[in-house]
Amino acid sequence: MTTDQDLPLDSQTLPATFVSKGIDITPKKDQGLIKVVKRQGQNGERPMIGDKVTVHYTGKLLTGKTFDSSRERKESFSFNVGKGQVLKAWDIGVLSMQRGEVSMLLCKPEYAYGCAGNPEKIPPNSTVIFEMELLNFEGELLTDDGGIMRRIKVKGDGFLSPNDGATVHVHLEGRCNGQLFDCRDVTFSVGEGEDKGIPLGVDRAMDKMQKGECCVLHLQPKYGFGSEGQPEFKIEPDKELEYEVTLKDFQRAKESWEMDLKEKLDLAPGVKHKGNQYFKAGHYHQAVVQYQRIISWLEMECGSGIEQHKRIKEFLVMAHLNLAMCFLKVKEFSQVIENCNKVIEIDETNEKAWYRRGEARLLRNEFNLAMADFQRVLQVSPQNRAARSQISICQGKIREHDEQDKRTYANMFQKFAERDAKVGFDNSVIKKQNKL
Repeated sequence: MTTDQDLPLDSQTLPATFVSKGIDITPKKDQGLIKVVKRQGQNGERPMIGDKVTVHYTGKLLTGKTFDSSRERKESFSFNVGKGQVLKAWDIGVLSMQRGEVSMLLCKPEYAYGCAGNPEKIPPNSTVIFEMELLNFEGELLTDDGGIMRRIKVKGDGFLSPNDGATVHVHLEGRCNGQLFDCRDVTFSVGEGEDKGIPLGVDRAMDKMQKGECCVLHLQPKYGFGSEGQPEFKIEPDKELEYEVTLKDFQRAKESWEMDLKEKLDLAPGVKHKGNQYFKAGHYHQAVVQYQRIISWLEMECGSGIEQHKRIKEFLVMAHLNLAMCFLKVKEFSQVIENCNKVIEIDETNEKAWYRRGEARLLRNEFNLAMADFQRVLQVSPQNRAARSQISICQGKIREHDEQDKRTYANMFQKFAERDAKVGFDNSVIKKQNKL
């Protein structure tokens, strides 16, 4: 193993020594990036494109002068490797490393700071050296809750990705606990993968992929087959899954700006029907995709006449109300409130919007706000028995909350009184002792 002690500090001979002792890791083998391993890594596993990597680094000119160092700042640095977020040399170099590895990278200008350099730090057309330590790496999280993690084995072509409604042609290999249960070529519409037995996580990852990409998706149960499992594949409930997915080809669906209003209004009933089917089947996340498509098409439209305006309003109210119901089912209460607010902006007499917002607030323990919403329902529809019942529940919850507060404060004051009494007793004892 080559170590940095084997490398001379002479700027004239250093590049040649790198070439003789290191390896060219450039795809083109143009010797623009030479790597010398200082310390071997662990386990043999390397990062994949898109992984979040954490490194320590020190950058030096050939003169030996340090121009940047995370170690001096005592702060590691993280980025998504292979995505063009950092120097080209870093993307290539880190992808070649193992966890725990420390390597020296000799980087020609075209792989580093180019002909411009970096003002006040790096002269133009400079060859530079980086010492890199790969501390850790993990897959790219595609959702805020960490339920879908992607690791890219083969990078795709171009920058376009499938959108909702796009037709995709993919090859799938699904595994559970290392056992292959699904291997096939399949074509489906993004947002409707459920119809072909494709889990939500694979469907939702499509809009992050490019043609030709091959990636591994790690799916938490919520994005796999959930609490129901998948009897056809003999997958038990609440199992984590791993899918290797290759996007062979796709045809994008029309974007909103590519359609006129008539086309949007003609398509909306079919999308609504698909969303309703998913909702009735308990596939709430898939239903959300359909209702959101309608909103994306129509939320900025006004229509050219009374009839068009009326249809736009009806579709928007329907989509937001149905979204609110979906989010109630999956307990995303802030989303329920947001969608109900949208309906109330359009129609402040909509009793379903007030009622569902009240339900969400009640479930968030916002009892006074919830009661106010149910009272608005009664103003619109005085005969609504469900709203009256909910008001009674809110009143009971408020009383319970007030009683709990009274008990809490009573105990608090009792403790304060006992403490003050003890302090008074201790002081009187001290005074008597002083008199003696």
